[in-house]
Amino acid sequence: MMTQTRWWWIRHAPVTENNGTIYGNQDLNCDCSNEEAFKALASVVPSDAIWVTSNLKRTKQTAEAVQNQMTASDFPSFTEIPELQEQCFGDWQGMTHKQLGEIRGEAWHRFWLAPAAEAPPGGESFEALMERTSTAIDMLNNTHKGRDIIAVTHGGTIRAAVAKALGLTSEKALGLTIGNLSLTKLDHYGAEEDPIQAHSSWGVDCINAEPLRFHATKKAPQ
Repeated sequence: MMTQTRWWWIRHAPVTENNGTIYGNQDLNCDCSNEEAFKALASVVPSDAIWVTSNLKRTKQTAEAVQNQMTASDFPSFTEIPELQEQCFGDWQGMTHKQLGEIRGEAWHRFWLAPAAEAPPGGESFEALMERTSTAIDMLNNTHKGRDIIAVTHGGTIRAAVAKALGLTSEKALGLTIGNLSLTKLDHYGAEEDPIQAHSSWGVDCINAEPLRFHATKKAPQ
């Protein structure tokens, strides 16, 4: 028998305390003042879901802000999954995009800070992020088969999740736009007795959906 595990990916609220610099996996606060966006997300996510975040506080702050707008009063605690954190840009973190552009010159990537296979000095490549994200997704699919999973994470992490679902290359995944507080809904189909998911597949309901666009209908786009 096949089971359907429903993933509700939410990118954290905007980071404002970085002063326009590249922040990567720095542990910064986010701005949770957009109450209408949180109400919109709360109106469509399931009330009985498993909640996971990365280990960075901006994802937990965002998850709490969504829960505060939901009618249910008893939620499970967030499960922190460090493998779902944003890409580490190493020595580039704390630099402005202009400063990095002056250093990178023609090596500047059209979508991202670097090609997917390149690791910044002291950091990790986007391909490495994709690998650890995929491992975490497999683990959670096996642990919570048939459940709804609300994953409040990061732009890079969600790009990696979409790439896994659609079989995109790492370079193709870098071209995806994932906005703050956007919703990406992916469905995993797997056999109940298939721990290595040899016969699993994915469905995609929506990518980078803005919450205020579906708030009026009280349902996520299909």
